[in-house]
Amino acid sequence: MKYVLMFADTVENQESWDRMPEDTRAAAYGQVMRWFEEHGKAGRLVGGEELKGPSSSTTVRIINGKAIVTDGPFIEAKEVVGGFAVVEVKDLDEALAMAKSWPGGGDGRIVEVRPVVDH
Repeated sequence: MKYVLMFADTVENQESWDRMPEDTRAAAYGQVMRWFEEHGKAGRLVGGEELKGPSSSTTVRIINGKAIVTDGPFIEAKEVVGGFAVVEVKDLDEALAMAKSWPGGGDGRIVEVRPVVDH
């Protein structure tokens, strides 16, 4: 089964990440890259990407048939999605095990696991 693991964190942790010294950030990236490498070699990883922060987003809203484009996120949130992974595993338990082993983010980090709709 395919699942998407969405990696999120608090706004405060995102702001701390942005201020983090480069050597500390590099060490954190190393842990994340090892996670992706481990699951990639095991054949569970289909794809995934890191996302830039919410201040880099652009939102398109369709109102009365007209597209309105605005800078910034769709909503103010207490959590920030920083990336995602698409995984192919035998069941939800395996996807949850991957989510529990996610090394990224700070205390309070979030991994939302959703099944992919198979048309």
